[in-house]
Amino acid sequence: MKIDFANLQHQYQLYKKEIDLAIQSVLDKSNYIMGDEVSLLERQLERFTSTKHAITCSNGTDALTLSMKALNISAGDEVITTPFTFIATAETIAMLGAIPVFVDVEPDTFNIDTTKIISAITSKTKAIMPVSLYGQPSNMLEISDIAKSHGLKVIIDGAQCFGSTYHGESTAKFADIYTTSFFPAKPLGCYGDGGAIFTDNDTYAEKIRMLRVHGQNERYHHKYIGMTGRLDTIQAAILLAKLPHHKEEILARDNVAQLYNKGLKNIVKTPVVRSDRKSAWAQYTIRVNNRSEFQENLLSKNIPTSIHYPKPLHLQECFQYLNLSSGMFPISEMLSKEVISLPMNPFLKTEEIDYIVDAVTSFCNADN
Repeated sequence: MKIDFANLQHQYQLYKKEIDLAIQSVLDKSNYIMGDEVSLLERQLERFTSTKHAITCSNGTDALTLSMKALNISAGDEVITTPFTFIATAETIAMLGAIPVFVDVEPDTFNIDTTKIISAITSKTKAIMPVSLYGQPSNMLEISDIAKSHGLKVIIDGAQCFGSTYHGESTAKFADIYTTSFFPAKPLGCYGDGGAIFTDNDTYAEKIRMLRVHGQNERYHHKYIGMTGRLDTIQAAILLAKLPHHKEEILARDNVAQLYNKGLKNIVKTPVVRSDRKSAWAQYTIRVNNRSEFQENLLSKNIPTSIHYPKPLHLQECFQYLNLSSGMFPISEMLSKEVISLPMNPFLKTEEIDYIVDAVTSFCNADN
């Protein structure tokens, strides 16, 4: 048996007719930049998330940059986030000249430990940027309370969690600005790079729309120093074809996760999802000992795995200037040595899941 980690080709074949027609429509009109499909997608994303404004953009990284620029975060400002995430989270803070201030994570959800946020706040702190890692939102009510009491803004890095919910509502509703990514392997992915920004704030939305087209408020009139941050029309068309299937796919992902949970209970440390939230299951990530041997063993059985993330951000060479050292964020450092992601997509068959569970169980029993 050969397992596909993300099953993107299978997904394309399922929706091939709709996707091909959507792409062909753009080709026929030849309106490749800011075509009708872009604004249509934005209206549908607003309905999906129940947010007032959805602004599509070039990728999830630019979504973070645009969001921080909309909040006037600049050189010397501090933004609190987690060291256990993809580089883009802190990279975008640093690119603006601001300072990423790291707070360790919870060992079970892998998300920012809200009990440690207040002690990280200083007079320079401007925002908190929680990451919905592997698809699960952070403790957003507590984060929102902390932010309000200290006059801070909240930007959710939701690159992995589009379609997740918190207290029964879209995660996008629990921040000043929520961002996501449409990278192909994300829960909702296009066929290249893409992203989106969500907010209920009219002022932020207006500024972000200008910033993504070089700060223009009208053609060749530039109010802000902006960037090229648009979503291509063809990618918008692909997302329009896939969005109607997204809720069903999230349910299927959750079903895959529950089958994993059932089969791997008491075998490995399985993901914990709090009862007040629903994960989009971008990844199904377990914790194991002897990770290298584990990965090699599964690969020998044609089971692909992936490690997100093997080195926490505070130990990355590019952040040496922050003068952070090993041992400062012990949970993140521990997780970086133990986490490994199993195949996760909505189309995994029960027999494939059983095969993966048997392989994991066999290794762990032999290892013990």
